[in-house]
Amino acid sequence: MAKYEYATSPPKITTWPPGVPYIIGNEAAERFSYYGMNSILTIFMTKYLTDRMGHLAVMQPAVAEAWYHTFVVVLYFLPLLGAVLADAFFGKFKVVLWLSIVYCLGHATLALMGSRVAGAIEPRYLLLLGLVLIAMGAGGIKPCVSTNVGDQFGESNKHLLPKLFNWFYFTINAGSALSTLIIPWLLEPYKASSEFAAKSPGLAAFLESPRLHSPDIAFGLPGIFMVIATIFFWLGRRKFVHIPPVGGRKYMAEIFNKETAKIIGNILIPVPFVAMFWALWQQNFSSWILQAESMDRHLFGIEWLSSQIQTVNPLFILIMLPFFSYVLYPAVEKVIPLTPLRKMGAGLFVTAGSFLLVAIIQKWIDGGAKPNIIWQVWAFVILTAGETLVSPTHLEFSYTQGPVKMKSLIMCTYLLAISSGNLFTALVNWFIQNPDGSVKLQGASYFMFFVWVMLGTAVLFAIVTPFYKGRTFLQDQAADVEDVRTNIGLAAQPEA
Repeated sequence: MAKYEYATSPPKITTWPPGVPYIIGNEAAERFSYYGMNSILTIFMTKYLTDRMGHLAVMQPAVAEAWYHTFVVVLYFLPLLGAVLADAFFGKFKVVLWLSIVYCLGHATLALMGSRVAGAIEPRYLLLLGLVLIAMGAGGIKPCVSTNVGDQFGESNKHLLPKLFNWFYFTINAGSALSTLIIPWLLEPYKASSEFAAKSPGLAAFLESPRLHSPDIAFGLPGIFMVIATIFFWLGRRKFVHIPPVGGRKYMAEIFNKETAKIIGNILIPVPFVAMFWALWQQNFSSWILQAESMDRHLFGIEWLSSQIQTVNPLFILIMLPFFSYVLYPAVEKVIPLTPLRKMGAGLFVTAGSFLLVAIIQKWIDGGAKPNIIWQVWAFVILTAGETLVSPTHLEFSYTQGPVKMKSLIMCTYLLAISSGNLFTALVNWFIQNPDGSVKLQGASYFMFFVWVMLGTAVLFAIVTPFYKGRTFLQDQAADVEDVRTNIGLAAQPEA
């Protein structure tokens, strides 16, 4: 019998597995890292990007949006490769650990844009290289972390899985909320009010100091958190279950198995519909930030940065996730059964409403008004409600519907939806650009275009999903390692 250094099957317990805190802690730090960097990319490219001589060389808004969404496309597509490496060859732990180091190098490269190195290497090249390294790192992490946390559960504690994925998503947004509040402030100088400056001149001068606000600090702090995430993951290596890779030959045979192909085809049914949700949602990091630049951002006596407004999204998630899970869903269940597909379908209609409000706001701006940012905050309330219905539900759906041998690859259907949605948005932004620098979809018409796309998608989803038939697959809890390796693909139960 082969000997393994780590546990290779879930413990037969009815409580939370011991490795879960390490995996979720790793994810919280990684999400701080990613969303912190993500929150300032569009603003950096449109306001702070320089050439090698230090002169401003910024991008036009539509160009910056197109590049941003192209980066997200690549970042969420590469997990297909990471999933194969994890499931077939190296296992999730090694792939996550190794590519986390690449991830850290990407953040370090972005931080160099504000250093003396930018005088020797064109900042745009550093930006490109840093984003490529981050996309490669995410390609290994994203398909593995959520499946790794799911691997800790078996038949005896599977009842905790829905709560797990909600808490997992809760943790992601806790890290996101903190980073989207702090990191934009490190890039853009704080503007102290005259009253605050009069009362605390020393503190106001400190907060406005250029030493605190620069690309190297703004991009460097997320890199530090990525290092913390990597160390935290390594520390938990003996606490969580390591499902062994199945081997390249067996893996390929499994992919081309008729039954597996049928399951994968079934799981892919919701992907193009959920992709349109992400085509809209991801714009809170691009078009919504640019819209906020033209709004009155005074709220609670503070003038917020345009890239800080998105902080309300993870904050609302932290409120809505427990409310939906423990109050709304049980109440609705008394009237109609709430399947994952029904939750996602409702979320698509709700998301269209958020963009309708943003289109109205843009119409006011186009007419010369400067509406208060509270209107966009209300749009975030609606967008977050749609996200709560769609994203954690699709995350759980992708994990439970995947064959045991191919959990990481099947989880990529969730990530593929994000990639595809951003590809759609990127292509729209590339297409609308005219040679003279103008754009075909101006102002409110840009947002209304996405409203109609989302409504059409939601209607089609409601028509298609009643035909979906699936099964739930969880990890085998066999105590014997050889049994796990032999029967690792057989632990399947009918979908409830």
